[in-house]
Amino acid sequence: MSRPPFRMIAPLALVAAAGLCALAALLAVGLLESRTAGAVRAALAEAGMGWAEAAPDGMLVRLSGTAPDEAARFRALSAAGAVIDAAHVIDEIAVKPANPLAAPRFSVELLRNASGISVIGLVPATTDRAALGRTLSRIAPRVSVADMLESADYPEPLGWQDALAFGLDALSRFDSAKISVTPRRVAISAITESDRARERAEQALRKAAPEGLTLALDISAPRPMIAPFTLRFLMDGEGARFDACAADTEEARARIEAAARAAGMVADMDCPLGLGVPADSWGAAVARGIEALARIGGGALTFSDSDVTLVAAAGSDRATFDGAVATLRAVLPAPFELHAVLAEPVKVDGSGAETGPREFFATLSPEGLLQLRGRVPDALVQAAAESYARARFGQDSVHSAMRIDPNLPEGWPLRVLAGLEALSQLRNGSVIVQAGFVRLTGLTMDDTAQARVARLLSDRLGDAQNFEIDITYREPPETVDGRPTPQACVAQIGDILAAEKITFAPGSTRIEGSAVRVVDAIADVLRRCPDAQIEIGGHTDSQGREEMNESLSQQRAEAVLTALMARRVLTSNLTARGYGESRPIADNGTEEGREANRRIEFRLIAPEGEEAAADDAPPEGGTDGQD
Repeated sequence: MSRPPFRMIAPLALVAAAGLCALAALLAVGLLESRTAGAVRAALAEAGMGWAEAAPDGMLVRLSGTAPDEAARFRALSAAGAVIDAAHVIDEIAVKPANPLAAPRFSVELLRNASGISVIGLVPATTDRAALGRTLSRIAPRVSVADMLESADYPEPLGWQDALAFGLDALSRFDSAKISVTPRRVAISAITESDRARERAEQALRKAAPEGLTLALDISAPRPMIAPFTLRFLMDGEGARFDACAADTEEARARIEAAARAAGMVADMDCPLGLGVPADSWGAAVARGIEALARIGGGALTFSDSDVTLVAAAGSDRATFDGAVATLRAVLPAPFELHAVLAEPVKVDGSGAETGPREFFATLSPEGLLQLRGRVPDALVQAAAESYARARFGQDSVHSAMRIDPNLPEGWPLRVLAGLEALSQLRNGSVIVQAGFVRLTGLTMDDTAQARVARLLSDRLGDAQNFEIDITYREPPETVDGRPTPQACVAQIGDILAAEKITFAPGSTRIEGSAVRVVDAIADVLRRCPDAQIEIGGHTDSQGREEMNESLSQQRAEAVLTALMARRVLTSNLTARGYGESRPIADNGTEEGREANRRIEFRLIAPEGEEAAADDAPPEGGTDGQD
């Protein structure tokens, strides 16, 4: 075997030495990388980040794994950077995706007052904002609507549409309200014109609320102005009861009720709180009066402002009567003034016979026909009674068979007119007028009629007058199946108004006379059409200032709406709008034209998505009387 030449040994040795050095360097680097990666792993484990992996890559360390969030990722990098220069750390850490954002809380605030409607809140992007705007404009057509809604592109929560629709329906029922709508709850704060209206609104809202919706109600009623401030308490064969009642405070009402219970009243007492009391001692004065009547044993006690009339029942013991009256005079506080009468037996005949008692009587049929019979003092009073009756009951609805008796007592004409006015408040009935007695009987579907009639007679007849009221209240019929179409309902109302208009006193917004029965008839129709969207439009002639006419027409339209509500008609789909003189249907240059232009119209409002009813549609009826 030959050996390499000597001159080759040195280079080979050098190559071998270099190889050994390279191998040693590689082994040293690998050991360093492993130790560095191990140190980083230890640091990560100590920090509780077992999810992170550290792998050597030459002089670098690669960090991988899935961090639960960005904060954990940053802590892992910081832990590695404490072991090795951060410049040598390669970040390959993934971050777990964040949870999707939760849907926002959708809610709407509906605010309504005399100046307009405001809508504030957040709604789903799918909400039809244009339809919402049309609905709000229909609810309050003559005021501004401020839309301050924002929207978010998230799915509608369950129950959202039902809750929003119910909130809008509730808004249409009040002139002043705040309604908060969320998907499962609607909160309503509102003001009504009376306690009765508040009770009816609460009942209607609870009935209309969608199933599963939580309803929170805070409805208040400001105290009405009662004039005259009237209370009438009766004790007769039917028991102790109120024909009319009013109180100024809760304490006064409680005191009045306690006295009535002690006198034998067992029925519930309806005694609204009102403004206009003649003195703070009202409750004490009424309680004393009831105590005096109870001592006598029967009769009627009437307070009309500060005038007090005590009429003892015919046949009452004179000594007991005198003692009770004397005691009441002594304890009755100022400014109340007592008029006491021990009634004579009353014979009511109603035949008109010459041999019967001197009396005047009128009978109103369910169809609205009025018969006038009995006695009047002269031809002038006869003509005045006929004219007054035609103004209140309709020009062609009055049949007169009165006869003249010049020996009638003073004050007879006033009593006749008061009786006719009281009769006009009823659906049908009769009134009998005698020298010392007036009796009114009849039927109504307005549960406020009895108190209104008592107030009217006590005011018109004056002090120390004996009168009797026997009014039957009949609950309006429930809506039945087989309802007519909205178009048919409006057509029926048009027929009613074509036969007889809704009348107002000149410059007044009070519904009176034959208009009471016209509203009764319209209420009967509307109960069968609870879903019809109808506008009640008020119109005037061109006499007077334009602004005044517009305001008057609006008030009259609202008066009709309020009268329908009093007859338990659901009014959520009814709106009142005054047009003033802007839409004449006849020449304002003639009396006949002005008469035609003074009117109330009922107009069908087309549902959303359909073309609205034409503004120039022919009127269905109108009002009477000067504007």
